[in-house]
Amino acid sequence: MRRGLRRVALAAAIGCLGLAAWSAAAGGQQPPPARGGGAAGGLAERGRELYARTCAICHGTNLRGVPGRGPRLIGAGAAAADFYLSTGRMPIADPSDEPERADPQYGRRDIDALVAYIGSFGGPAIPRVDPAAGRLARGKETFTEDCAGCHQVMARGGIVTGALVPNVAGVPPRQLGEAVRVGPYLMPKFSAKQLPPDELNDVAAYTRYTADPVNRGGWAIGNIGPVPEGMVTWLLGGLVLLGVVRLLGESAR
Repeated sequence: MRRGLRRVALAAAIGCLGLAAWSAAAGGQQPPPARGGGAAGGLAERGRELYARTCAICHGTNLRGVPGRGPRLIGAGAAAADFYLSTGRMPIADPSDEPERADPQYGRRDIDALVAYIGSFGGPAIPRVDPAAGRLARGKETFTEDCAGCHQVMARGGIVTGALVPNVAGVPPRQLGEAVRVGPYLMPKFSAKQLPPDELNDVAAYTRYTADPVNRGGWAIGNIGPVPEGMVTWLLGGLVLLGVVRLLGESAR
């Protein structure tokens, strides 16, 4: 909790200092108006104002990014904006850090406004994901083939070169679908052609299952894979073997 509060305070301080410097350099420029109208346009206009105060210092007043600070957001889409903001991965104190899941630093209304604004400049929309419509067995097959190499077959995450792989067991279906379509950080993105919506539902059904799986084999040891299970098995087997050897030695005296 304290680490999260320090992170929020640091991000806010950097944002305030950076915003002051940006305002002086930009001469009071404002981000471009949102594209579209109606109720969505009104929400996007609110997002435009919020973007000018909190995001433009890193992503630029024109959403084209700032070298060394943040990437362009034109074409990033509503899916990317919602994923990074709703999982607390953005804003981030240091652009060189890996964005990690944390408590969101914006309320839901502010997130919706920013998503509407950024999404008005094109890019992937927020996907609809329904685990109830998915097939568990097919989801396990797809996840094992395309995801388990990094996230582990039980979706508990792991480590790859240059990144920590998050645990995705039981993550909200919407965020799962966004990550699949966006490809955050080092993760590759999967288009609707590569992973059709029905197969995405399958994967969502499986990751929901992995949050509380049925362990018919007994002790699950956290469902973190065969290596620790094998180590525990060897340890227990070694202890039993030592016990047998000791009993045989005592009986031979």
